[in-house]
Amino acid sequence: MEIFCLNVAFSWCNDLPKLNTRIVGGQVAPVGSWPWQVSLQRSGFHFCGGSLINSQWVLTAAHCFQTSTPTGLTVNLGLQSLQGSNPNAVSRTVTQIINHPNYNSGTNDNDICLLQLSSPVTFTSYISPVCLAASDSTFYSGVNSWVTGWGNIGSGVSLPSPQNLMEVEVPVVGNRQCNCNYGVGRITDNMICAGLSAGGKDSCQGDSGGPMVSKQNGRWIQAGVVSFGEGCAEPNLPGVYARVSQYQTWINSQISSNQPGFMTFTSTGTNSDLMLPLVVLQLLHVCLLHTLQGCWLKIFFKDLLGIRHFS
Repeated sequence: MEIFCLNVAFSWCNDLPKLNTRIVGGQVAPVGSWPWQVSLQRSGFHFCGGSLINSQWVLTAAHCFQTSTPTGLTVNLGLQSLQGSNPNAVSRTVTQIINHPNYNSGTNDNDICLLQLSSPVTFTSYISPVCLAASDSTFYSGVNSWVTGWGNIGSGVSLPSPQNLMEVEVPVVGNRQCNCNYGVGRITDNMICAGLSAGGKDSCQGDSGGPMVSKQNGRWIQAGVVSFGEGCAEPNLPGVYARVSQYQTWINSQISSNQPGFMTFTSTGTNSDLMLPLVVLQLLHVCLLHTLQGCWLKIFFKDLLGIRHFS
């Protein structure tokens, strides 16, 4: 039965759009390029993104919701612009908001959530689900990924009218490196990071809950859910995402029928994140010898990290 469910699920996320082959750093996404992208809105105002994972469920971030009451919440699919005309768009209300039971708002660990739509949607060229990274997936440092959303185009800088869907390409940053950037222990196994050491490319406020995807063998696979970061596109501070592959069991436990399509993403080559340079090892040694000095003080007294939704 499990194999049958998986095979059926693959057919949902098999007919995928063509890849925009340009290497970009934040540009308007071509219409229909990311047909799983949704806009979560209350009273007509966008506050978070999400991804369609089957005909009646959306994956997003837990921190987008202060309450589990779905009153006034709409999911907008097939949307290109928040302000212009959208001939391919449909909307649904939400019947259930299911935050991960171990979500920690203080650390943003397990920052993942499921939304059940009021009724199934019909798949089109502009509305279709994304495949999800299976539990045995590997995303090595440097794997190319794409992030999409209607969030700010810089810290405190709103997306200009007509607020078209934006896309940006960023490489995966290994968890060890990301922990060095944010402070040892800040990045858990339930998180995945992506960004440039020089900065300049990132997700930002308003993108929360949206998908981070990578392509393999002609299929897009969602690796992450936009979660948090310190500022936006700052040097040596990559964006942090909920790691989708950690949640295959939980997602399937919540969706009893018509389960999403999970696919294994396999990185090639050597995982450079496992090979710490000698200078890093020496710095870690010094850090341990001076626990009362700046190394640990930086960890314990870091400013509160910025989540990426609109209040």
